[in-house]
Amino acid sequence: MVKLNKIYTKAGDKGKTGLVNGKRIFKDNVRIKAYGTVDELNSILGIVNLYTKASIKKITSEIQNDLFDLGADLATPVEAKPKYKPLRITSNQVERIEKVIDKYNKKLKPLSSFVLPGGSKAASFFHNARTVARRAETLIVSLSKKEKINEQALKYINRLSDLFFVLSRVENDNGKKDILWKPGKNV
Repeated sequence: MVKLNKIYTKAGDKGKTGLVNGKRIFKDNVRIKAYGTVDELNSILGIVNLYTKASIKKITSEIQNDLFDLGADLATPVEAKPKYKPLRITSNQVERIEKVIDKYNKKLKPLSSFVLPGGSKAASFFHNARTVARRAETLIVSLSKKEKINEQALKYINRLSDLFFVLSRVENDNGKKDILWKPGKNV
């Protein structure tokens, strides 16, 4: 269980931070960038929750909790013999996201063009969340090239960007208020 009594510890004053296993690494390490970007994504969902309807807020609130799990997963290096069982993203979490995508996507008409970010406030923030999820994904891929990671973590973040795209369309009146790209419009 996490217990935070003091907000500043001064332990990071020389540019290093601690991982869950106790190892200290520099704050510009790709691992730190990856879970820092996951934290940024979580913050965007906090904003989404101000503008979305209750049924979608339930989904995003669950995801916010999952994103803390993902951060913990990324902050815990994969070790052959860990001292304790680490918190990891599971296939159940990935499958839950896939079911939500399928549920909402079947209500949407197929697209004949790409969608420009925008529309309602909630849709706009979902597009922002989608792009930050993609950035987090690229950082997790970079980490996976250097160190072993939980493959479910990568699957989860990949599904999230897809979900945020679908939910942006749902928030744009099930796609009716999507802003479609018109190739070459301003040429």
